[in-house]
Amino acid sequence: MSGHSKWATTKHKKAVIDAKRGKMFAKLIKNIEVAARTGGGDPAGNPTLYDAIQKAKKSSVPNNNIDNAVKRGSGLEAGGADWQTIMYEGYGPNGVALLIECLTDNRNRAATEVRTRLTRNNGTFADAGSVSYLFNRKGVVIVPKGELSEDDVMLAVLDAGAEEINDLGESFEVVSEPTDLVAVRTALQAAGIDYDSAESVLMPTMTVPVDEDTARKVLKLIDVLEDCDDVQNIFANADISDEILAALDEE
Repeated sequence: MSGHSKWATTKHKKAVIDAKRGKMFAKLIKNIEVAARTGGGDPAGNPTLYDAIQKAKKSSVPNNNIDNAVKRGSGLEAGGADWQTIMYEGYGPNGVALLIECLTDNRNRAATEVRTRLTRNNGTFADAGSVSYLFNRKGVVIVPKGELSEDDVMLAVLDAGAEEINDLGESFEVVSEPTDLVAVRTALQAAGIDYDSAESVLMPTMTVPVDEDTARKVLKLIDVLEDCDDVQNIFANADISDEILAALDEE
């Protein structure tokens, strides 16, 4: 999992310092709308909606925007789009596998945007199934360290189904089966431990070590893809060393 942990560290730092806050807000609002439409507008009875709202709040999305998204998704207010989730597969530089999750109201536009951005930035579009087998769905909760030790977190989640805890530098990543995600999150809350996000993600089963030049190209490609309005999440199996991450951070 070391490759995933380094990748998670990169993604987490990127999210914290993301200057494109408007785009980030829009993606979080979409998640809330879809969760409310799928499971109803009551967060108490809809764990996916609860977690989507918590993530939005942690990212400083205004409460009014959150409330309106819940209303649109649950049909209490007009204006909700017919969002569809689509997963595209591709390869980046050096054969790095990419899964590109889109939430869109226009499949043709999303496919064209993803394909164009891939091919113009050292990537290639891949056939369905050619990349997805390299990833497994997992539940992941990100816990800010503060004064916490790894043992503190482990004691809280061990009996809730947590499989492992990874140190991401400024936070811990608690990994579980997707079906145990709510139990793990609830166990942390019961122990009085704050968390930044709880969500289902795709984790690589094997990683591809990359050098500094390749890492730079991979991160640029991901930046370009994430700048697309239809793209919600990108999962990659690049193994970027701490030394290379530090060097790229200084650029």
